[in-house]
Amino acid sequence: MSTVIKHKEFASRRLYETQVAGRPLKIEVGKVAELAAASAMVTYGETTVMVAVTCSARPRDGIDFFPLSVDFEEKLYAVGRIPGSFLRREGQPSLPAVLASRVIDRSIRPLFPSDFRNDVVVTATVMSLDPACSPEVTAMIGVSACLAYSNIPWAGPIGCLEVGYVDGQIVMNPTQAQKEQSQLDLTVAATAGKVIMIEAGAKELPDDVMYDAILKAHAEIQQQVEFIRTIVAEIGKEKMTYEHADFDQALFDKIVEQTMDQARAAMDTDDKNIREERWNALIDRWHELFLEEFPEMDKYLEEITYKFQKKIVKAWLLEGHRVDGRAKNEIRPLAAEVGVLPRVHGSGLFTRGQTQVLSICTLDMLGAAQKMDTIWPEETKRYMHHYNFPSYSVGEARAARSVNRREKGHGALAERALDPVIPSAEDFPYAIRVVSEVLSSNGSTSQGSICGSTLALMDAGVPISAPVAGISCGLIQDDDGSFTTFIDIQGVEDFHGEMDFKVAGTKKGITAIQMDIKNDGLSHAIIKEALDITKDARYAILDEIMLPCIAQPRSEVSRYAPKMISMKIDPEKIREVIGKGGSVIQKITAESGAQVDIEEDGTIHIASPDAAACEAAKKMIETIVFVPEVGSLYYGKVVRILQFGAFVELAPGKDGMVHISKLADHRVEKVEDVVNVGDMIWVKVTDIDEKGRVNLSYRDAIKEIKAKKAAGEFIQ
Repeated sequence: MSTVIKHKEFASRRLYETQVAGRPLKIEVGKVAELAAASAMVTYGETTVMVAVTCSARPRDGIDFFPLSVDFEEKLYAVGRIPGSFLRREGQPSLPAVLASRVIDRSIRPLFPSDFRNDVVVTATVMSLDPACSPEVTAMIGVSACLAYSNIPWAGPIGCLEVGYVDGQIVMNPTQAQKEQSQLDLTVAATAGKVIMIEAGAKELPDDVMYDAILKAHAEIQQQVEFIRTIVAEIGKEKMTYEHADFDQALFDKIVEQTMDQARAAMDTDDKNIREERWNALIDRWHELFLEEFPEMDKYLEEITYKFQKKIVKAWLLEGHRVDGRAKNEIRPLAAEVGVLPRVHGSGLFTRGQTQVLSICTLDMLGAAQKMDTIWPEETKRYMHHYNFPSYSVGEARAARSVNRREKGHGALAERALDPVIPSAEDFPYAIRVVSEVLSSNGSTSQGSICGSTLALMDAGVPISAPVAGISCGLIQDDDGSFTTFIDIQGVEDFHGEMDFKVAGTKKGITAIQMDIKNDGLSHAIIKEALDITKDARYAILDEIMLPCIAQPRSEVSRYAPKMISMKIDPEKIREVIGKGGSVIQKITAESGAQVDIEEDGTIHIASPDAAACEAAKKMIETIVFVPEVGSLYYGKVVRILQFGAFVELAPGKDGMVHISKLADHRVEKVEDVVNVGDMIWVKVTDIDEKGRVNLSYRDAIKEIKAKKAAGEFIQ
């Protein structure tokens, strides 16, 4: 019996096409990953991202949050590379991939129902990469389309764009070449009416230019939203009915009615620990009053606490009253200190209220730069910023775990904020690592790390072009659409507020923005106000706190930091400096005590805690690569005499020969009549033959020296 073959028909296949920033965008559905709730193969230019979304059939038990998971997967085959790991397969996500996952998560999460408890998993796999077309933008549009046409409850669609600023012009979805010239790296996600996510790095861009870029991006995004709506209109599925999160409204209403005064009193303090003690005592009171009537009340306590505290905080903020008694434009008490740790290369302690961050700067050779194994063009990272958030910083008794996505994200934000002011490798040939240790957390630790790290860099003697300060802005909106913003949000305001708008920058302009929201988006008016009040706050922090602490970078690096010397040699001489099997460079390191890094272009970086060791290594390298120049004068030592001439050492291991005929103007019968071994004499290089042999003239050198002296020239 012969095998029966049938050809697969993709009856549900649909292809939707549009233009985004002048380049073709295609969304193909109904052909791949048909068992997912929704899927699409999204191609932008020649960047292709496979997007799939899935949703569990039932809610997860015992949780009070929406369990959303977003995975942005980079595959090195997308750029025609094999992974560099031992197993030759992709390992844990790279930092850029983690950041892309976070950007997508922050853009879509606010649009899910607040009482939805079903697991939702979003997977975006980069399968082909066109450097001119952003994989993050491609993934975001694909995720939006899949969620919109799926049966998963979601209030999208959204669109997404990257924005650059090149030669004074705002550019949508800049190419890789444009990104290299751009002063701005901005990502905006938005619905038709509101901006829902902002992520930006900038080279001290003026605030008004940033605002204009956001508005223009939003206008362009509206076209994407309409495009996705046409897809939904054709193939959109009816949204699933779901089991709403259980909540005892009757119990909540009774608690509010009978304990509002006690709750207000518990919240009215600037001390996080005192607030928690008071609230725990209030919960004990609830048990006394209501446990008999509501025996299952404990399972609702966390949500009751959240809703009750938010009700109080919102009412206060709308009235102009803050939990800690501050004005809306008032920053918590600040303190700054440098040189906190005696043996590190640089340290800065920044305190804002009960938030405290200690940043430490470490300098090393350029060879310590991080090697990147990603789909992105960046191969090495010279400046690295890491952020650690231990449990004791929030008073929790929890064992240390591996670095989570939040810590990676906050470190990347600080890195992005400070990178524009870091000096070039040519001006400051060091690899730089800053670690921000959160010692105490009551809101805005990421911005505290930016301020503390600026102090640490300056304390380490890193010649940054300008100090950077960071600050956050919060938001509360009323039911009628009115809103109030407030500067420097503490933990309870962040937890119960609707926005955490983080802005970092110098006096000249913005270097980084990150916006997190819990509502359905921001109006342009809110964004404008947030930019205005954070600008004023940045200036105040710099002028009144940071610059009085340390006005400028130290003139020299720490005595514990490696001293660095850079030099340039002919790339063809690199092999001589390294030697067979690295024998020569190992000898240089062993004898001088300095570390030596050699780049492909012939640039050599020499480092050691001892400056004399650097100079010794440099001299050894100069000797190895020394090549005499024809026509130049050299002062050398006679090291050997033969019947036909004298050999003169021009540099250690480098000599040339003065033929007997070139010792004097007259006939010389015997070399020893003119020079002897050990004599120091001037010689002139007359030529270098094809075998590299150097021919010298003592006679010509004496003539030239006499002429120079007669002309009044100094002979070195």
